[in-house]
Amino acid sequence: MGISEKAKQNYEELFPGRKSALHDTDPELMEIFDNFAFDEVLEYGNLDTRTRMIAILASLIAQPALSQYKIMLDAALNAGVTPVEIKEIVYQSTQYVGMARTLDFLNATNDLFKSRGVKLPLEGQTAVTPETAFDKGRALLNSVFGEMIEENYQKAPGSQKHIQHYLFGNCFGKYYTRSGLDIKMRELVTFAFLSSMGGCEPQLKSHIKGNLRVGNDKETLLSVLTQLLPYLGYPRMFNALACVNEVIPENT
Repeated sequence: MGISEKAKQNYEELFPGRKSALHDTDPELMEIFDNFAFDEVLEYGNLDTRTRMIAILASLIAQPALSQYKIMLDAALNAGVTPVEIKEIVYQSTQYVGMARTLDFLNATNDLFKSRGVKLPLEGQTAVTPETAFDKGRALLNSVFGEMIEENYQKAPGSQKHIQHYLFGNCFGKYYTRSGLDIKMRELVTFAFLSSMGGCEPQLKSHIKGNLRVGNDKETLLSVLTQLLPYLGYPRMFNALACVNEVIPENT
């Protein structure tokens, strides 16, 4: 059967002139994978190439899949994802996977940027000061998640109040307010993080609601899961799909 012409064309757009050694050592696997990732799943969904690559990068960080990330990072730049956008995905990942996991991806990103002549550090994207981070994060959280967030903060036991404070001031105040990615894209990135990590279904459901509030509808979320499937596998995809269907039933 071979690799389809459409898969070859889409592969070449992302990886001009590049051929993986696996095409020689494991041609049957690469035929199945390339036809799926670069042809079949592209038949479904409403994502442009840039958004698809942003979601894939976020997923690969969350899994974590460093070798595949390095490959797709180069493709993302070829597809027009900017260095600032990529850095914001990596920075935001620290709030979901922790710096211990993010560090390898940050170093890999810097190495590739340097090899492609991207001058570091990039232009700063900070939008708050230490004095304003809490209030701006609180306002942003309330705008995305509504009264539930404020209720959780007010009801938190005294011994746990500091954690809610960090959520407002650190996670949303110092990360989500940054420029480089708008809130609509940041919530889509978070959806990709949580879907790919597994075991975060309560948080995933909350962020599905958040995605809806910022304008990412069910078709968009299904499109993300479809594009992640070749890299994520079926079990975590089905877990995330179940969360989407629970929050947004098919008849709504």
